[in-house]
Order: sequence, then C-alpha cells, then structure tokens
Amino acid sequence: MAPKTIAFSNHGNEFFAELRRRVDGYFQSKSMSKNGNYKLWWKTAFALLFTPALLVLAYWGNLPFWAVVIVFALVGVMHAFTGFNVMHDACHGSFSSKPWVNKLFSHSLEMLGSHAPIWKFKHNVLHHTWTNIDGLDDDIAKSPFLRHCESQSLKPMHKFQHIYMFGLYAISTVWWLFGNDTIKYFKREVNLQPLPKFTVYEHFTFWISKIIYLFIYLVYPATLFGWGSAFLLFFVMHASLGILLSLVFQMAHAVDGIHFENVEVYDRPVEKIPNEWAIHQIMTTSNFATRSRLATWFMGGLNFQVEHHLFPNISHVHYPEVNQILKGLCNEYSVRYNEVPTFWQSIQSHIRWMRKMGQPELMAAA
Repeated sequence: MAPKTIAFSNHGNEFFAELRRRVDGYFQSKSMSKNGNYKLWWKTAFALLFTPALLVLAYWGNLPFWAVVIVFALVGVMHAFTGFNVMHDACHGSFSSKPWVNKLFSHSLEMLGSHAPIWKFKHNVLHHTWTNIDGLDDDIAKSPFLRHCESQSLKPMHKFQHIYMFGLYAISTVWWLFGNDTIKYFKREVNLQPLPKFTVYEHFTFWISKIIYLFIYLVYPATLFGWGSAFLLFFVMHASLGILLSLVFQMAHAVDGIHFENVEVYDRPVEKIPNEWAIHQIMTTSNFATRSRLATWFMGGLNFQVEHHLFPNISHVHYPEVNQILKGLCNEYSVRYNEVPTFWQSIQSHIRWMRKMGQPELMAAA
C-alpha cells in the first residue's frame, strides 16, 4: 500500500519562484486576467451548441444509417473537444474568476457521462501533485493491462501492449464512465487515497447524470434504430472519444525521455521525492505539436502540458505566451525541457515507450 503522504525536496525552489515572478509580471504588464477570455467563450459556445446539433441531425435528419454512424463518431470527437477546452479549464478553476461559473461549466463533464467531483480529486489532486509517481498517480495505475514504468510488474502480455493498447484506448471511456467511476464512488477512494465526502447534491448528480446520459446515447437511439445498432453507435462514439483522450494524455507523460518515480524503493516507503515539485513536473511531462495552431485550438492547449502542470490555474488560452517565458528560464537554469515537435512524432514516441516497457531488453539495448 502506498504511503498517504510523501514530500518533495526543497532543492530548486528558487527556479519556480522566479518563474512565477516572471509569469505574474507578464499578466500584470498586459493588465490581463489569467482566466479564460473571448477565445474560450467562443470555443465553449461551439462545443455546447454543435454537439446537440449533431444529435439532432443523427436522430431526426432522416440520414442513412452509415451517415448516422459517421455523425456519432463526430459526436465522440466533439465530446473530446468539450473535455479538452471547457471541462478541463472549469474543473481547474481557470475558466473564470467566478467560482460559480467554474462549477457550472465543470458539469460539462456530466454531459460526457462522468462525474466532476471524482475527476477533480483524481486529476487535480493526485495526478497534478504526484505526476508519474507509481503508487499515487492514478493515470498510470493501469495494471495488469498496461505497464507504464519499470517499477510496475511485468506480465507476458505486455510484450504486445504497444499494439493492443489502442483497443484498450477505444473502450477506455466506457470503462471510465461506468466501471471506474462506480468503483471509486462505492469504495470512496482513488488509487488507495480517500475521496472527500460527497454532498447530497454530488450524490444526486452522480446518478442522475449517468441515467440521462444512457437515455440520450443508448436507450433513445435503440427506439429509433434497434438495440444492436444503438450499441454500435455507442461504441463508435466512445471509440473516437477514448482514443483521442487517451492519446493526448498519454503523449504528455508516457514517451521517450520522461521520468517516473516509485513510492516504494526496496520495499520501504520513499520519504522525499529527490526533486522540487516544479522540477519534477518538468521532468515527468512533455509538450508536443506546440507550433500547430490547429492542435492547440482543438486540444485546449493540452499540447502545452508542461505549462499546464506548472500553472493549472491559468487558462489554456494563455499557454503559448507562458511557454516562451518558461523556455527562456529553463535555458538560464539548465533545466531539461521535454518537447516533441509534432503530434505524429509524439504518437510514435509513445508507442516506442510502451514497447520498451513491455520488452525490457529493448531498454538494455538502448
């Protein structure tokens, strides 16, 4: 069992202090809020209006069934877009300076079938604090199906994980929304860490959102197309959603050159992570395709993962500017900054990393 608390080293604190000073200075010099601006509001309007428009087209557009399948694939893409751009900023509190606005738009996650309070604890607390620390970061706790780092046990099937992982990614959101969420809800914990106590409202939204979601995306389509076709549409939607979500987050933390830690070393708890928190975030995170305006627009700045991990309270619309500040400081302090030039190169790097984790002899050969 992982220890409930571990600490980061104080070494390197001056780096993050200087970084915060420069970033704060940038926003002050521009008299600009760190929250979302008109760019985010336009994207939000697009996400929250175009998705139901697609559903109207699928259900009442008198389309041939093959066209309905394509529309449902696009719905999955739009759900990913909503998660990247609206939900993510809102759940981190960077969407708006008003807490009630952040809370309102964090419920866009319920529109995707999940539950904001569980996700906030899993992602904001565990993943953002203990990034790539085996035993605490739930995002790399996929055993026995996937092996992300050397501290995790090796199974014979992992030899092929770089191939079959795409199949797992395709069904990942179905399991996340209806298996993983439910297990965490009843166990009241995430990766051995206790969840905060839910309010009556949070219990209600957990169940009612899943019921409504199943009605919209499974029960109602069954009345139109039959149960077999409804399940096909449901899978197609989740395949496009799951692959997109999985790849974007995996390419940020499971690629060549990325660092991992383990809370257990030689069967005893680690009392202190060797690096300061900000240095740890830079070592365990990678950017990708930062020069692509399309990637930045669609993925809600999550291709700027390093900046996001250091400043989750800053809206993603500002990450390109923060990126320039951070890169300059990393050069001054000789801190290694991880970045892969393109989206496709990052996918290839992820495949290579997962193959190495499934075939340790490749690590030795390298």
